[in-house]
Amino acid sequence: MTYLPKTLTQSLIVALFATLLSSCANDTNYSFLPDFSHDDAAEYADSENDDVKLENIESKICLEEELITLSQIGDWDEKLLPENIEPSNSIVYDFPVIRNKQVDMYLNLFQNKQRKQFGRWLAKSTIYRSMMEKELEKAGLPKDLVYLAMIESGYNQLACSRAKAVGLWQFMRPTGRQYNLRIDKYVDERRDPLKSTKAAVNYLSDLYKEFADWHLAIAAYNGGPGKIRNGLRRYKVDNFWGLASKKHLRLETKHYVPKLIAALIIAKQPEKYGFTDVGYLKPLQYDSLEVGPGMSLDAIALISNSSTQEIKRLNLELKLAKTPLNKARYKVKIPKERLELAKRNLSRLHSIVSTGYKTHIIQKNDTLTKICKRYGINKTTILKVNNLHSSQLAYGQNLRIPYSTIKYQLIPEGSSSAMAAYKDSLVLHRIKRGDTVLKIAKQYNVPPKMIVAWNGLKNSHSIRAGQQLALYISHGNDKIDSNPAASISPKGPSTLIASNVYKKKIRQPEADSPFQWYKIQNGDSLWTISRKFSATTADIMKWNNLKSNLIHPGSVLKLKKV
Repeated sequence: MTYLPKTLTQSLIVALFATLLSSCANDTNYSFLPDFSHDDAAEYADSENDDVKLENIESKICLEEELITLSQIGDWDEKLLPENIEPSNSIVYDFPVIRNKQVDMYLNLFQNKQRKQFGRWLAKSTIYRSMMEKELEKAGLPKDLVYLAMIESGYNQLACSRAKAVGLWQFMRPTGRQYNLRIDKYVDERRDPLKSTKAAVNYLSDLYKEFADWHLAIAAYNGGPGKIRNGLRRYKVDNFWGLASKKHLRLETKHYVPKLIAALIIAKQPEKYGFTDVGYLKPLQYDSLEVGPGMSLDAIALISNSSTQEIKRLNLELKLAKTPLNKARYKVKIPKERLELAKRNLSRLHSIVSTGYKTHIIQKNDTLTKICKRYGINKTTILKVNNLHSSQLAYGQNLRIPYSTIKYQLIPEGSSSAMAAYKDSLVLHRIKRGDTVLKIAKQYNVPPKMIVAWNGLKNSHSIRAGQQLALYISHGNDKIDSNPAASISPKGPSTLIASNVYKKKIRQPEADSPFQWYKIQNGDSLWTISRKFSATTADIMKWNNLKSNLIHPGSVLKLKKV
């Protein structure tokens, strides 16, 4: 029988083991597919609706390099050497720093094979360090524990491990909830930097109270307190290094403590270890604004004069890019020094139902019926939007698929209400006997909750016959059938004109009158017309005997000549 050399056998085993554990060979990023066979499969039950996607950090940490390097330094032992600090060096550690071959291995790894990665970690550390140190100091914990988040997530709020741990501090769902982090279909506070840091501080405090040793507490943070507790009792040891020398802990937990020590040694004095050109990022700064439920981050961006991308970065815990619907009030984060502006603009914020478009590429076996069913839209609409005259489709053809969306804009300052302000999208609906909010919503193809919000209704049942409702619906350039109920399905695009609304007849001016005729165009409102003719809306209503500001395209107004 032929035997392989011992060193080659060991290398093959380690390489195979590392490959199984790691998806980061050659620094390639692979997409992360969750394993739904685990008990906590509910973690990803609503992932399709999550506006912000998590990132598989293990493709960046490269366990393969760590495991191979660790296998080359021999067994774990209990012989420890203290970190020697030069008298001229003012670096102070408040976490117990130990130097041994495992720590030295990581010092070497971070300076060489993983130098680029570690440099990125250093650059990002300044985003969160001040906030984290403040929370640790308040709890009387070592401030050096800020570097625990470095080796956990690389300071990535969207980090997700194979075990489905999430956020800067890599909380599993049960542990996160145990430490008061909210995790539901709307919010995952493991992704909130401050809230997750407070939870991590409390968890670390509890671990230290139990083990009275920071190395053991950190090992328990990674491997679980039960594993550490059982190991100490079984092997009659009282420190991490003694336990690590036994065949009890997973290799990941064994290398976790020396990895943290090496990381904080370099982070404390990066120049000494060759990191002289780190582009440190600015600290995280923001103001908090309390808003109501279901407010879109697009709206938050508008009122705070920010980009939606900037608001999303500050609120990564919001899974659906809007505030939770199951909380009456929610504090969103906005850029620093925008709070007063956002508060002023909040009362001016107004929403409009508009039409967006997505592209569908015709596949083999696609039919118009299948496509309409998939997108919840009728054939008439899809044909008109795409200027098609038949239902015949060609493979590879692009179809425009309309869908309803909500846009936001600010009404002019000083306007007493949205209805009195510039609204080229305003439609007024007089409620008839038998009307319901749901029925009206279907007629105009808008969400019922928007009708409630637009008109300040207590609920969808608080309407009465004769009451006038304001609806704000964007025109768009595409000519769709003017009868919403006939041409648009509940999920299709919106139209502005309601053909069954009564149009008031307007008396025409005399030939020798100082007035002139004006035919109302799509998008006109009394306010926009008053601006064109240097008049007030009250004047226009008086000249034309109007009882309300309801006007319709095609009607004629009597206006004073300019």
